[in-house]
Amino acid sequence: MNSNEEIKEMVKQKYAEIALQNQDTNASSCCGSGGCSTEVYNIMTDDYDHLEGYNPDADLKLGCGLPTEFAKIKKGDYVVDLGSGAGNDCFVARAETGESGKVVGIDFTPEMIEKARNNADKLGFNNVEFRLGDIENIPLMSNVADVVVSNCVMNLVPNKPKAFAEVQRILKPTGHFSISDIVLEGDLPEKIKNAAEMYAGCVASAIQMEDYLKIIENSGFKNISLQKKKPIIVPDDILKNYLNEEEIQQYKDSTTRIYSITVYAEKVVGYCTPNSGCC
Repeated sequence: MNSNEEIKEMVKQKYAEIALQNQDTNASSCCGSGGCSTEVYNIMTDDYDHLEGYNPDADLKLGCGLPTEFAKIKKGDYVVDLGSGAGNDCFVARAETGESGKVVGIDFTPEMIEKARNNADKLGFNNVEFRLGDIENIPLMSNVADVVVSNCVMNLVPNKPKAFAEVQRILKPTGHFSISDIVLEGDLPEKIKNAAEMYAGCVASAIQMEDYLKIIENSGFKNISLQKKKPIIVPDDILKNYLNEEEIQQYKDSTTRIYSITVYAEKVVGYCTPNSGCC
């Protein structure tokens, strides 16, 4: 991988391309977690059909969990979704927070913001807002959010400590987050680590689970817990784009595992980190 800015630009371009695809094209590449797929972006998705507020037009099948289901959102809450895409988790959160609450989606891809705003307009929601912004520098004031959610996005951010420090900054003293993401146990083959498509697809960008949880702890959070953990199986038809048959078998025989985790944590009042800009 290249510099942080080059990584961001690569991710932005890929997700702009996905945003501009029609719904049928995007859905056709998705067979669910561990199923057949030619696109790594779609192999981790969970089924939203049972959640109130779910809108199929906003579901691009890019997530790896259901953070809004576990986020303990209450009526009237101010909810922020980081990496909001076409608005899927925002609309589910809006069903939880009701008309008295506020939901703000943040995404750094203009095409995704436009798609999300169009979806919100169709639904007639006046308390769901989408803002263009970088998760490493969230365009919100400090201490505004009751709940932060994010779905398979934080692992794409090059400076993860800065991103979690920003989550800490925007949360109210009583706030908490529920974040779904991809993590590792063991090491990926170098050919996968260095593949741009696998980075944008949240596989090569994943870090060790222990390191991920340590970043959260060091960013000023308490009561950290795993709400869900599921294995992610990368299908052979994707692996063969990067590995030969022998290398695929070696990877399968290794102890390396990819997981989707949903993490809950609460803000530590008065905590300050160098990345938060308050020290």
